[in-house]
Amino acid sequence: MRVTISNIKEMKARGEKIPMITAYDYTSARIVDAAGIPIILVGDTLGQVVLGYDSTLPVTMDEMIHHTKAVARGSEHSLIVGDMPFMSYQASVSEALHNAGRFLQEGGAQTVKLEGGVNMATTVQRMVSSGIPVMGHIGLTPQSVNQMGGYKVQGKTLKSAVRLMEDARSLEEAGAFALVLECVPTSLARLITERVSIPTIGIGAGKECDGQVQVFHDMLGLFTDFVPKHAKRYANLGETIAAAVAEYMSEVKDQSFPNREHSYHIKEEILADLQAKVH
Repeated sequence: MRVTISNIKEMKARGEKIPMITAYDYTSARIVDAAGIPIILVGDTLGQVVLGYDSTLPVTMDEMIHHTKAVARGSEHSLIVGDMPFMSYQASVSEALHNAGRFLQEGGAQTVKLEGGVNMATTVQRMVSSGIPVMGHIGLTPQSVNQMGGYKVQGKTLKSAVRLMEDARSLEEAGAFALVLECVPTSLARLITERVSIPTIGIGAGKECDGQVQVFHDMLGLFTDFVPKHAKRYANLGETIAAAVAEYMSEVKDQSFPNREHSYHIKEEILADLQAKVH
């Protein structure tokens, strides 16, 4: 049975921490789902770690739907959150509803995530009233990186901290079932977590959030262009894969691969008959 938004809210109520990981394809979804992770985020970070863009901004709805479908096919239990890409929800509420609906109808997700606080509350409310569960995202919102002047910690001044508190409350009131806090000072993230009834999922926001989210490729050492401060590497699979590829190349060149174990055979008498017939 798949995890529901009610299950996620219940985890906060009983003080159980909520792990969330990104996945972008069938294979990674299978691995994450089998591990028992309750929430899979099909993040627009796929723009950088899968598609090679220099930010999340070029990611399209069609690309997000394509990858969300693959994740849906690879998971049976995790709650799937489709990350709404840049300009798929900002222009109008009707366009936001249409695109959010695509994630559920075409992509196989159960929920969507969007960036923004007070300015997105009306959109979130309309989505929720239309039957689309929404996860909010405040703090550092990468789709607004040009307006923010770079990837910077948010909420370090009194004015910006008050604004983030207002963002959190407005999303809660609009009906969001959970809230991502990205690159927010730990003490502020704790205050937000204490003062909203919905679960908070931190990324660079300290351990007192109700849960944490990490990018699959960051935590496994698969993406090496840069490593965010808030990412912890639990494995260096990039190095392991590079060594395996080098070993394969060496074995092909010295003809130690493929050997008999990796080859198919026919009986010697059939081979003899064949040779007699073809010359």
